[in-house]
Amino acid sequence: MRILLTNDDGIFSPGLAAIHRLLAGIGQVTVVAPDTSRSGSSHSITFNRPVTCDTVNVDGRFKGFSVQGSPADCVKLACLQFHQEPIDLMVAGINNGANAGINIHYSGTVAAAMEASIFGIPAVAMSLAVEDSGQHGDFDRAAVYCMDVLEQLMPVPNGGVINVNIPQLSRGAPRGVRVVPQCNRAFDEYYIAIKDELGRDTFQLAGGPRPNEGPPTDISSLLEGFITVTALGPGRTDHRRTEQLARIKWRATGDSNDK
Repeated sequence: MRILLTNDDGIFSPGLAAIHRLLAGIGQVTVVAPDTSRSGSSHSITFNRPVTCDTVNVDGRFKGFSVQGSPADCVKLACLQFHQEPIDLMVAGINNGANAGINIHYSGTVAAAMEASIFGIPAVAMSLAVEDSGQHGDFDRAAVYCMDVLEQLMPVPNGGVINVNIPQLSRGAPRGVRVVPQCNRAFDEYYIAIKDELGRDTFQLAGGPRPNEGPPTDISSLLEGFITVTALGPGRTDHRRTEQLARIKWRATGDSNDK
């Protein structure tokens, strides 16, 4: 099995190394990942300049391609430049911090998996919830849980992304696995105003998820200590609303002004 591995925390991140060690036991792993952290880069790509790529040795464990670009850049490069043969599975992660709720829209990890799905490659995004985004979780334990979920998912179907989140392991072992939808409610967010050393106004985004109301979602289930599995589609079309719009008797642009 040919596996493509990337992330958005950077090629030297412990989460990538932890899942690489286990993936190497089931297939041939090619690592193409950003040279530094690209968290929050979403689905950005580089098109106004060349993308630099170096081959690096990661702590003597494995070699990989270090890309001065986004996670989506890494997947695009891997598919169009580095892989001569078809890729059987793409894995993004393990991310330092959960990628659930509206954070899915901002996540470079999920975007990398989405980019792979555009190429028709089965893709899985993996993330670990942590107490603080500046802290590193227990990625070796998280990798075992991620691999257990992956083995149950196999073969991963084409045409979408499976988003897997591991709850905070500092609170104990996961309570189980829940297949749940993405929470689309906005977070309870706010900015903290801070003066920098030059006296300028700066603003630090803060906040967190709102209390859950209704059926379980990825956010509420993670907070309850469950591993979450969510199927994500590559398209954003609202089919119900599109059907409603199609029933309007549209006039050609400018017709009303020509009478």
